[in-house]
Amino acid sequence: MAKRGGGERLEILETLGDFTSKENWDKFFTLRGTGDSFEWYAEWPALRDPLVAELSSLSTADTPIQILVPGCGSSRISEYLYDAGFQQITNIDFSKVVVSDMLRRYVRSRPEMRWRVMDMTDMQFADEFFDAILDKGGLDALMEPELGSKLGKKYLKEVKRILKSGGRYLCLTLAESHVLGLLFSEFRFGWDTSIYAIPHEPSNKPTFQTFMVTVVKEKLGALNPVRSLFDHSAVNCNAKQVHALNNAVEDENKIRSNYSTGADIYYSLEDLLLGAKGNLKELLPGRRCQLILGEQGSSLYTYKTLLLDARQQPDPFLYHCGVFIVPKTRAYEWLFTSEEGQWLVVESSKAARLIMVFLDSRHAHASMDDIQKDLSPLVKNLAPGNPEDEARIPFMMANDSVKRRNILQKVTSTITGPIIVEDVIYEDVDGDNTGLTSSDTKVFRRLTFERSLGLVQSEAQLTREPQSNPVESVGKKNSLSSKSRKKGGKKRSDSDKLIDGSRSILKVDHSCLASSYHSGIVSGFALIASALEIAASSRKKVRTIIVGLGAGLLPMFLHGCLPFLEIEVVELDPLILDLARKYFGFTEDKQLKVHIGDGIQFIQNANIVPSPSDTKDKVDDSKTVSQSHDGEVKKSLANGNSNTEIKIVIIDADSSDMSSGLACPSADFVEESFLLCVKKFLAEGGLFIINLVSRSPAIREMIVLRMKVVFSHLFSLELEEDVNEILFASSSEAFIHVDHYPKAWIQLKNIMKVHLPERQMLMQKIKCLK
Repeated sequence: MAKRGGGERLEILETLGDFTSKENWDKFFTLRGTGDSFEWYAEWPALRDPLVAELSSLSTADTPIQILVPGCGSSRISEYLYDAGFQQITNIDFSKVVVSDMLRRYVRSRPEMRWRVMDMTDMQFADEFFDAILDKGGLDALMEPELGSKLGKKYLKEVKRILKSGGRYLCLTLAESHVLGLLFSEFRFGWDTSIYAIPHEPSNKPTFQTFMVTVVKEKLGALNPVRSLFDHSAVNCNAKQVHALNNAVEDENKIRSNYSTGADIYYSLEDLLLGAKGNLKELLPGRRCQLILGEQGSSLYTYKTLLLDARQQPDPFLYHCGVFIVPKTRAYEWLFTSEEGQWLVVESSKAARLIMVFLDSRHAHASMDDIQKDLSPLVKNLAPGNPEDEARIPFMMANDSVKRRNILQKVTSTITGPIIVEDVIYEDVDGDNTGLTSSDTKVFRRLTFERSLGLVQSEAQLTREPQSNPVESVGKKNSLSSKSRKKGGKKRSDSDKLIDGSRSILKVDHSCLASSYHSGIVSGFALIASALEIAASSRKKVRTIIVGLGAGLLPMFLHGCLPFLEIEVVELDPLILDLARKYFGFTEDKQLKVHIGDGIQFIQNANIVPSPSDTKDKVDDSKTVSQSHDGEVKKSLANGNSNTEIKIVIIDADSSDMSSGLACPSADFVEESFLLCVKKFLAEGGLFIINLVSRSPAIREMIVLRMKVVFSHLFSLELEEDVNEILFASSSEAFIHVDHYPKAWIQLKNIMKVHLPERQMLMQKIKCLK
């Protein structure tokens, strides 16, 4: 601490030494003797006007203001204030010597003034008790550079606690940079700060200027610039002192300006505890703020974190506070990057406050146990209420519920990026498979696109031997975490058994639809059941275009289920076709062909060229997918079919941009120009089907409105256990049977060679939107 010099004072100060030592202060006041007074900074004549002005602004006619003078020492400042009309003054000091002396001195002459022996860093006063706190050098004394800011922080924490809302903290200080640094940061959020220069007599020698920093307690979260309310050029003191103060104020105001204008700013834990976003101990419905945890070196890692207080606080919650961990592979999904998606996670978590933690490359080699142990002490500071009174904070994670996995192949495509083929067994949520043998264990084969951050693009159930009857998918609802990873969900079960046995005996069961959204698509065919029945009985081919091959599961099922369909699949990536053939049993024939190319361009061309059925005697199957010597698969566009009365178009292609909020299909497939192209292709007899995956109600509503404009009829099937919604559109008046569910479903079942299990018949859930 810089000291005002001069003869006796300098000698006493050098004797005092450590300003934070109670013993040294007792010695100091003993040396001074009883009845002595000592003023560290400015004298009363210089302080009178600014102090009286500040305190008078708090006064009311009804109730006198309560004033605290911490670290009072032997100063006469309280005496002068008392005589100026401010009589409710409490003086504290941790030196019993000086408190005893001051009490004897004023007990009769100023009886309403109180004196107590107390440590200013640990005060025994009720919260929000004082209207004003007058600190005459107390903070400076605690902020010895060699000792750091620990004591200063403890003291200012107490100041903030005991000061009333609207109250003032008046700090007389030499305004050294380390003192201002603490003052500005501790009173940054929810305080109004001004700096005054206390006038003193001119001197030919450089002297230290006394400043008064006035801090007003306002609403938590408010952020105001620091104001210097004095003429810098008129201050007659040490030039370096004023220059340092100016720099400190400028730097602090830059920080505050950044906080005020930065929409995506990350706060520190300390910022939040200081009130950057209001009182953290209270739940504030709709509060959302980003922060960095672990910055102070108290943990192994640092974490990007999001704090969210549920918007509907009156609803019942399972948890007062919960932690939701987002792994690196999913950190850029719309569900976790968009504010709209994040609130959906909060709603699903059933937590009044959700702390969402995003993992990245820094955490690559840490186990989940390590992460949880590292986070536990950090998140306790973010829990509302008193942490000691709250139940344990649960940890949740966005995962895919996989219990066992066996990766068959990892490959990188120049079009799709990294792709994984794997066999998995899922967690048995309700224990339905308890006691199953390994031969009964349900094993699924998955095709996963890493470009879509873990999206399961296709999923098939495996069987160890040919089955004569279709196998039902076992129905268990999945949690939010598993739903959000799937392009098309399914109802799952498994046992604790490992994936065992030779791969050669595991084969894809093409008579089983493992994904519920595939079942939904097939159920929607009942909307045109009459037309399909006519086509089947008259042996006419129904041209069906599917954009997006995936693992080839839907086209293979439709091929076996409705053999009169003339199916053409359009796939942009030739590597996907190779994987579908190698791992998912996909095969082509005259009724099921694959075209490598762009789906939008394919349908545009389908409107203008003749169909394969018109030129069936001239079809050269080798041209459907031709391959050059270097392995490059060439595109061969399909032909149109002007004679076919009914056509079907299915869009089942995922989007590579998961942050857009539209996971399936990509935005180009829902543009009005493409919808009009499909309408033209279908003419008067046909069905347009889109597998829509979006957690954004706004995006979904936009797509529905566009389709209503283009098509005369629009239907929707929402899958309860998944985020998928199947949209069915048509301009035909003749083939829609949504008002006659039983009849339409019976008609469809009569022409299906492979029947869906009863639980997968979803026709009754289809709703008419137009």
